[in-house]
Amino acid sequence: MTLLDSILSFNEKFVSSGEYKNYVTSKNPDKKAVLLTCMDTRLLDLSTKALGFNNGDLKVVKNAGATITHPYGSTMRSLLVGIYALGADEIIIMGHKDCGMGNLDADAIMKAMKDRGIKDETIHTLEHSGISVYNFYQGFDDVEDNVRSNINMVLNHPLFDKKVPVHGLVIDPHTGQLDLIQNGYDHIEK
Repeated sequence: MTLLDSILSFNEKFVSSGEYKNYVTSKNPDKKAVLLTCMDTRLLDLSTKALGFNNGDLKVVKNAGATITHPYGSTMRSLLVGIYALGADEIIIMGHKDCGMGNLDADAIMKAMKDRGIKDETIHTLEHSGISVYNFYQGFDDVEDNVRSNINMVLNHPLFDKKVPVHGLVIDPHTGQLDLIQNGYDHIEK
């Protein structure tokens, strides 16, 4: 059985048994917050449970490294939609220790792409279009600095409501222990 077949088979039982009823909530976050965190598998449940959140409490945005790579990219858009369209009043940016994006080896990524059939011509075409594939896969050196950089990008965004607190945390993916990087209440406009 393929993974997709397994998913569809499980889903049929999940729906027919009514198990979905355990997860019914509204589209607006009950705790009025948006969490940006990493897509690391260890954080699937831990990223919310270690903070005391349940299903429906907050919007969760996940990507590689919990990083905002562009002020007008999909991650920033998701944070702004959380505030302006879905009723969130706070943002939590949470990186984690032992992150795969920390010191990511762009050379190894480039080799893996080529091993899977991405041609040098494709990479060169992108480079000539102004897109550095190598830089696209650059990680970060320090998770706390990455969280601070993301906070600064949000706080300095021209479309961001400066009255919304942006908190910064780093979580240990083994224990759930949190390190406070920034208390957003200390940096809001009144």
